Amino acid sequence: MQSTVDPRNVSLPLEKTPLETYVPPAKPSLIGLSREQLAERLGDIGVPARQRKMRVQQLWHWIYFRGAEDFDAMTSVSKETRAQLAAHFTVARPEVVAEQVSSDGTRKWLLRLPSGEKLERPHEVECVYIPETDRGTLCVSSQVGCTLNCAFCHTGTQRLVRNLTAGEIVGQVMVARDRLNDWADRETPAGNRLVTNVVMMGMGEPLYNFDAVRDALLIVSDNEGIGISRRRITLSTSGVVPNIIRAGEEIGVMLAISLHAVRDELRNELVPLNRKYPIEQLLQACRDYPGASNARRITFEYVMLKGVNDSLDDAKLLVKLLKGIPAKINLIPFNPWPGTAYECSDWDQIEKFSEYIFNAGYSSPVRTPRGRDILAACGQLKSETEKLSARERQALRAMAMTD
Repeated sequence: MQSTVDPRNVSLPLEKTPLETYVPPAKPSLIGLSREQLAERLGDIGVPARQRKMRVQQLWHWIYFRGAEDFDAMTSVSKETRAQLAAHFTVARPEVVAEQVSSDGTRKWLLRLPSGEKLERPHEVECVYIPETDRGTLCVSSQVGCTLNCAFCHTGTQRLVRNLTAGEIVGQVMVARDRLNDWADRETPAGNRLVTNVVMMGMGEPLYNFDAVRDALLIVSDNEGIGISRRRITLSTSGVVPNIIRAGEEIGVMLAISLHAVRDELRNELVPLNRKYPIEQLLQACRDYPGASNARRITFEYVMLKGVNDSLDDAKLLVKLLKGIPAKINLIPFNPWPGTAYECSDWDQIEKFSEYIFNAGYSSPVRTPRGRDILAACGQLKSETEKLSARERQALRAMAMTD
């Protein structure tokens, strides 16, 4: 099979270097801090040691269970303590700059991150909410831009500005709950949540921002706060092998692998990181992933590229490679973006590919493209507002604020 991949991609660096570092605002947000860190901050502003455990529990409840947006709302905290907190901290989330709603109900938010310095171009990320009949999935970003250069991914064409902090990652979940009115006191007939699942599949490679992603997901899954089960949180990686086992041990969420090719030669082109961590090493890390079982299968993501990786020979080799791994395969119709040279596989070819995998004993759902019309689908995320005029950005922001 002749690859249609642009050979120039082979010369791309495996990883990008961050261009900037995080500078906290003068009055930092408490979002993203662990209980131990909250206790330290309380001590810094003079809260007596004997009160700190109680105050931490109060703050945790108000911030992560009730979604309080300022300290005045925390009525169970003394006025004196609220005043102390407000003088030094906030509970600010990222700012919604623009909100787009797809014809299928998918929502994409462009979020501006607070910074302690004036930036020529403010740091912004995108996150996406996908409503379905049985769940609501939030796709969360881990970096401003991306470390990697995956050839078929729009996000990979961006520079890497910096890693997100734990607070900026948790803040995306909180923004979604704010926008959807999805906190504990939301009135619904069934009392069910709208954001039920979180996937670390937005902008960035999560395992190149390991500590912040770990700390954020431990907060998101905490039963006394946001309370999303670890079985409903999926971390997707392009194959940062050394941190895969760590993710299982220290985070314990579901794992997804952006595989996309079954031969090293092709994967080197599509996912250049493969030149550092080839398929054999990657799959061994999956076999060793703590907690993997038939009840907690590893998801292998496979984007369907016409004439590139969609032959039945590819399907046969995929089944062979995954032998012994509790796995399911998500087939992703390629989502086009401006300037891409790739095409989505023909639908009948996707069905043949899926049928072969299914008959071999693997679940092989074809992921229904969601949010294509607003560039919110898999592989499409990129801050398109970078290209907009000041007037257009202002108009989008006004729309977001009035929704």
